[in-house]
Amino acid sequence: MLTKRIIPCLDIKDGRTVKGINFENIRDAGDPVELGALYAQQGADELVFLDITATVEKRKTLSELVNRIAHKINIPFTVGGGIGSVEDVSVLLANGADKISVNTAAFKNPSMLNELSKEFGSQCVVLAIDTKQEEDGEWYVYLNGGRTKTETKCFDWAKEAVDRGAGEILLTSMNNDGTKKGFALDITKKLSVNLPVPIIASGGGGTMEHFTDVFEQGKADAALAASIFHFKEISIPDLKRYLREKGIAVRL
Repeated sequence: MLTKRIIPCLDIKDGRTVKGINFENIRDAGDPVELGALYAQQGADELVFLDITATVEKRKTLSELVNRIAHKINIPFTVGGGIGSVEDVSVLLANGADKISVNTAAFKNPSMLNELSKEFGSQCVVLAIDTKQEEDGEWYVYLNGGRTKTETKCFDWAKEAVDRGAGEILLTSMNNDGTKKGFALDITKKLSVNLPVPIIASGGGGTMEHFTDVFEQGKADAALAASIFHFKEISIPDLKRYLREKGIAVRL
């Protein structure tokens, strides 16, 4: 039986970890290298680092940060933010990243997913989708850090991306993000049940019960959270013990 993964996410702005609510009201949460090392020691299964200010000038800074992280932690980590080419990915992997996460650039140029999976293997390519449920009940894809709505439905884009070589999907519900009211179980389950790749649920984790729900009801393979870990509301060892007691297979 495959174990369920717990993945802290570190949003990085100007070299610092930050956290917002519904993608706004950003506040500082500490040094990403120190936090990453702490989470690795506490038993996180993987880490995700997303550079939310990624621009062309920042590439060098990001690769240096990745290098520092790689020397401090011994678990797989994914890096995203402003990745737009095979070259960008090569640099990050060369500096120690295990996987990369693409979002807006892949949506605008879907063949990029074919190129990346061919060049580096699909296990290395994580597609991040920011999605929002609108009044019609459908979940739509949003781009540019949640600022730009598209008319594309979340499931349709996820399916196409997997067909093109994405090996994993990081699904963030904008409706739930930062609210701590629970993950979006319906859309998470739809992707988990119908697609042949792991789904990482993100957005809304606030209590230990929420993690049980997203694994049992949402059928997610992994659950990602940020502020509850950064601000010490839930510790990873406690969360894993709780999940174990609830009969959910996790790596201790």
